[in-house]
Amino acid sequence: MPKVLVFILVFFINFSKAELIRIFSASDLQYALKEISKAYEKEYPQDKVELVFGSSGKGAIQIKAGAPYHIFFSADMKYVEELYREGYIVTKPKPYAVGRIVVWVRKDSGLDPSDFPKVLFDQRVKRIAIANWEHAPYGRIAKQVLERYGVFEKLKSKLVLGENIAQTASYVYSGSADVGLIALSLALAPNMKEIGNFWAIPEDKHDLILQGYGITKAGEGYQSVKRFYQFVQTPQARKIFIKYGFVLPDESK
Repeated sequence: MPKVLVFILVFFINFSKAELIRIFSASDLQYALKEISKAYEKEYPQDKVELVFGSSGKGAIQIKAGAPYHIFFSADMKYVEELYREGYIVTKPKPYAVGRIVVWVRKDSGLDPSDFPKVLFDQRVKRIAIANWEHAPYGRIAKQVLERYGVFEKLKSKLVLGENIAQTASYVYSGSADVGLIALSLALAPNMKEIGNFWAIPEDKHDLILQGYGITKAGEGYQSVKRFYQFVQTPQARKIFIKYGFVLPDESK
């Protein structure tokens, strides 16, 4: 068989193996996972990664309802463990990071985020953005932080709830809120760093934010899904995670 025909045959065989990888991810990963997906597609051009971002709680509900996501990245390991116990996740839950929560303000606000929680009572602060604690892990942690500092009830009327942590960040980024309690990964994004300042809340002021992922029942059997799942654990992907503040206990920032 002529070499040209062999090349064409191989090309079409590889093209026929191209698979779409559907991923539901917690919103705190919107910058890191987009970058990781681009790196993956560069290495495996036959595959296409489709990302959907939202709150971890709502993602878990959608998966239980039959949403055809192949991989689930949660900002709270408990959602992955729950789905695993109930058979919706087929791989043993694996952590990809311990998250951090920060206080974020615009530079032009004149506010000092490190003056926490006193800054929340500044007369210039009319609205404080946090994620909805009913289904967003970072919202639950933000509420817990305010409670442990003993200020939640005093500030309740100022709270503006985002559906997920990305929407919460957009509120304070746009100026719709004056202060935001958001994920470190979003605070480290170039657009957020350019116009804002942040202060990391001490980890002893809230529960551990252990984040995890797994392959769903819908993704079982797809080689592309397994490739991406494994790619997340490579040094190349870990480097991107660390860039956005996503570290595991044995890693350094």
